Amino acid sequence: MTHQEKQINYMGPFLTMVFLFLIVGFLTTANTQFQGPLKETFLMKVGNLKNTFATLITFSWFLAYPICGSIGSSWISKYGYKGTLIRGLWVMIIGLGLFFASSYFTVQFPDVNIRMGESIIPIGFFIFLLGSFVVGASATILQVVINPYLTACRVKGTQAIQRLAIGGTANSVGTTIAPYFVTGVVFGGLAMEDIQISQLMMPFFALMVTIAVVVFLLMRLSLPDIQGTRVEKGEKLEKSVWSFRHLTLGVCAIFCYVGVEVCIGANINLYAIERNCPSPALLATLYWGGMLIGRLVGSSLSRVSPRVQLTVTTISAGVLALLAIIFNNPWLLTAVGLFHSIMWGAIFTLSVAHLGKYTSVASGVFMIGVVGGAILPLLQGVFADLLESWRWSWFIVILGEVFMLYYALIGSRVCQTAD
Repeated sequence: MTHQEKQINYMGPFLTMVFLFLIVGFLTTANTQFQGPLKETFLMKVGNLKNTFATLITFSWFLAYPICGSIGSSWISKYGYKGTLIRGLWVMIIGLGLFFASSYFTVQFPDVNIRMGESIIPIGFFIFLLGSFVVGASATILQVVINPYLTACRVKGTQAIQRLAIGGTANSVGTTIAPYFVTGVVFGGLAMEDIQISQLMMPFFALMVTIAVVVFLLMRLSLPDIQGTRVEKGEKLEKSVWSFRHLTLGVCAIFCYVGVEVCIGANINLYAIERNCPSPALLATLYWGGMLIGRLVGSSLSRVSPRVQLTVTTISAGVLALLAIIFNNPWLLTAVGLFHSIMWGAIFTLSVAHLGKYTSVASGVFMIGVVGGAILPLLQGVFADLLESWRWSWFIVILGEVFMLYYALIGSRVCQTAD
């Protein structure tokens, strides 16, 4: 390191990455919280398929991960990390603009609809779904960059793992405050039946301006380049990364983890509405707040192996989900967030064990597993419609916990190591 590099103040880049991590968590959860309000506004005339259409919002978001994950990697090779961040944020502004447009179009052209059988769906709803995909694509691209940046920003008195923990905590702060932003700020605390679609416009315009300011500031920051983290041209690996059984099953476990995490975070408010709970948004806030507390506690578990952590948390989460079904009580699901909080780190650590030079490639394929956040909540919505109740649909969460328990006990055992 040169003398000039030693003089660089990395506090600005570090705080920027932490803030972006908060934005990703905030928008991910805020997006899911629009399911309830949009179900009562856009989807008033879709008959018995309200839950299925509502969960398409979450499906559109997480569908971006497997489709757009490679875009982030190619942009890093072409434009560098800073250039990729800036482009990712511009994509986010476009997506927020589509959210704005969905409300504006519906207000200006209320009679422009699509008829599917007996269901009548406003065009604005499909514009919102497109916006959800685009903002999800932005979140995907940003996450390809944020983790290595938090590792690279050398802030005095901190270690890389501490900076990553701070970033993860900021992400949880964003997920915790998002439900009340949607219900309290966007919709002014109104009851679901009193919500007007025109209330979407100003909050999304304000978010667009906020992200534009972040882009302006980011363009003027000196962010460090990350040496040795890009794929070298012409380099070939001897075997496929999928040949490692514990990694392949780990991607399946991540699929289940993200799926069941989002099932509860996105659909618990719909379950609460069905049960006539007085404050549906409170349940989602408690769930994501539990994730925040769990991450803070989990950072101190340095002597507990990832396998033990995953075993204990999956059993605990599965038991709580089963009790919620038995007693038909959505409040029990809020406690699952405490245990979901550390599952990602445990699964990731077990999946990349003994992979050596394949580790960075393995990290990239994890984006494929994140699509579980799109598929499982949508399937749960379909089951809720077929069963005419959200109560029994929570068995999908239990099945996910069972597979992760299998992975902790058996599937994560290393059968093949890298040369």
